[in-house]
Amino acid sequence: MAWTKYQLLLAGMMLITGSINTLSAKWADNFSAPGCKGSTEHSFSHPFLQAVGMFLGELSCLVLFHILLCHDRRSPEPKMNTGQTFNPLYFFPPAMCDMTATCIMYVALNMTSASSFQMLRGAVIVFTGLLSVAFLERKLMVSQWIGIFITITGLLVVGLADFVSGEKDEKHKLSEVITGDLLIIMAQVIVAVQMVLEEKFVYKHDVHPLRAVGTEGFFGFVTLSLLLIPMYYIPAGHFGNNPRQVLEDSLDAFCQIGNQPMIVLALLGNIISIAFFNFAGISVTKEINATTRMVLDSLRTVVIWAVSLAVGWERFHGLQVLGFIVLLVGAALYNGLHKPVMEKIPCCAWFLGQSSSEERLLSGSTASVNQDT
Repeated sequence: MAWTKYQLLLAGMMLITGSINTLSAKWADNFSAPGCKGSTEHSFSHPFLQAVGMFLGELSCLVLFHILLCHDRRSPEPKMNTGQTFNPLYFFPPAMCDMTATCIMYVALNMTSASSFQMLRGAVIVFTGLLSVAFLERKLMVSQWIGIFITITGLLVVGLADFVSGEKDEKHKLSEVITGDLLIIMAQVIVAVQMVLEEKFVYKHDVHPLRAVGTEGFFGFVTLSLLLIPMYYIPAGHFGNNPRQVLEDSLDAFCQIGNQPMIVLALLGNIISIAFFNFAGISVTKEINATTRMVLDSLRTVVIWAVSLAVGWERFHGLQVLGFIVLLVGAALYNGLHKPVMEKIPCCAWFLGQSSSEERLLSGSTASVNQDT
């Protein structure tokens, strides 16, 4: 069945805005400008402030939800399902997980390449699978376990590629690259916890996806904005890559923006793209299917990688190609993309039918409404 123009628009929007989201964050990191009180030129390293911007983008999804709701109520026959009444505080725990994971990942993005950043986020499959077994009492199929082990192999290959390239990287020390990679994987543990919390406590309330993303964005934006105040005074040594060597110097960030206005463009790109990306991702799942969303997310990695190579942010490494392919195979197996292929092979069709019957008896399948932030 051919896609409609609207479906093609949604798919293109998800791919483009998803790529812009990571690329704009990395672009901001690559800027250098003087800070406050005539400080010397230094890199724009403000991961926590960037995370606030990302949550502002998520918060805009809540604004969009209410705009769509008002428009729907004015129509003669309202069709929008707003979901049941719920306590917004249910979203606070997953929002805190989202906030913590996002901050860690933005710190890591300062230390490693944009392509590795995107590829290593595939580790979320491993931890989500394990946590769903432990806390949701879900039984994974054989293909999903194989997908997890293949994903682990792919992560090791990508890590090895970063280890090899890190020795020749002029921008980052090898220790920084390795630390960045480990931080990204650590963040995926927290993202997996977020997904499990959402599935266990949030999904049963039948909340509209845009409202769910926006509510988590609200909690993340308010909490992290308040945390920027103590971060301004907490010493962080060399970890705080700013003149005062504190955890986050927001005033220094605004001074750098004043001295280099192009940073604003990068930050706006990050804020706007995350809002459109979440909307497009939710709509792709609704209008097409979750499998298409997963494929587009994988293509996003290719776009980010290609642009990073084109603008000279990183060098080509064959091991990264191998790692990406292995990660893609692992994700495909975990998400069931192998099933349409097996259905066309007579000797595999019967086995697939048996597996599908067992899967319906053993477990359901859900996906996080906020898995792309």
